[in-house]
Amino acid sequence: MKLYERQGIENGYGMKSVTLVSHLSYMKIGIVCYPTFGGSGVLATELGKALAEKGHFVHFITYQQPVRLSGFFTNIFYHEVRVPHYPLFDYPPYETTLASTMVDVVMNNDLDLLHVHYAIPHASAAYMAKQILKKKGKDIPVITTLHGTDITLVGKDKTFEPVVTFSINESDAITAVSKNLRDETYHSFHIEKEIEVIYNFVDINRFSKKPLDAFKKVLAPDGERIITHASNFRKVKRVNDIIHVFANILKEVPSKLLMVGDGPDRPDAEALCRELDICDHVRFLGKQQEMEEILAISDMFILTSEYESFGLSALEAMAAGVPVLSTNAGGLPEINIHGKTGYMAPVADVKELSRLGLELLKNEDMLNIFKQNAKEQAMKFDIHHIVPIYEELYERFVPVSTAAKP
Repeated sequence: MKLYERQGIENGYGMKSVTLVSHLSYMKIGIVCYPTFGGSGVLATELGKALAEKGHFVHFITYQQPVRLSGFFTNIFYHEVRVPHYPLFDYPPYETTLASTMVDVVMNNDLDLLHVHYAIPHASAAYMAKQILKKKGKDIPVITTLHGTDITLVGKDKTFEPVVTFSINESDAITAVSKNLRDETYHSFHIEKEIEVIYNFVDINRFSKKPLDAFKKVLAPDGERIITHASNFRKVKRVNDIIHVFANILKEVPSKLLMVGDGPDRPDAEALCRELDICDHVRFLGKQQEMEEILAISDMFILTSEYESFGLSALEAMAAGVPVLSTNAGGLPEINIHGKTGYMAPVADVKELSRLGLELLKNEDMLNIFKQNAKEQAMKFDIHHIVPIYEELYERFVPVSTAAKP
């Protein structure tokens, strides 16, 4: 990939790391994101925290505190976007309020740049804020990171497409979290600028937890294999396929299935468990912030999505040394190496996914090798390798002379 070649980092499965040294004392960075459990919000929050640890001042701008933003940080600030509710509006004008909040935060905190995650509506709101700030004598660079459904699902809707295309093109820099998403964006939109791929990342140290035997004993009292899934339970995740695959595995390998997360398709998945009479072997855990504790006791992670722009949950599993059984959709082949870190099969191929899952779980030696391979592959996407790439990108738009000094 051009971005990594330019910076001495090989792309794909041979990727190696280098350390990029920032020439700035620190930057004042505004991060605009959704504050939820979704991949874009998680990545944006973890990026902000990592930047703060390196001395930068980070200002989160969103409608509620991000779920991953726990604890106290002396150089992290949260600015709530408060949308007024007037009887005149059937729908609260969030985009307008967001743009106004961006202007306020930039002016009052002298920010160096804005980094917006997920194009809708953040890129268009940032464009509006940028134009307002120009009138006030402040030229703020805007970097837009594309994450997935903002391009592959919502963005393609004719209702949004013209604004999405315009606001992406008006960004000073555009990044995507996988090659697949970059290519999808070029295919679906008339993008006039280069889209640079900066992969999602994971904090390897966070997921290097030793399994809690007592915890595992409660969930799998007879030493059953533990299979885990985590998502927002939307249609694109095909959670019913997970239930069917697990039911097939259960016929031959004593197992437990942990379903982490929540969403519109959860009731159907629970109903399917009752229909298949496997409820005693499946636990729906709801939303969990301490995924590292759950993954530490897991033997396999399963993801049956019809599309994943990257597959951050799969990468987190691999960081914990958990092999991944997944579809080969979207950007998943860029992280999950078939026959090495896990297995992949076509979307909706429950039979093949079941066969591959059984092959792995029945072979203890192979399972242990895959666990080690998964960990090693995840290390290529460690936060300490990826964050410097974002810093280098920022530095293109924030000259040394204008950066804040301690």
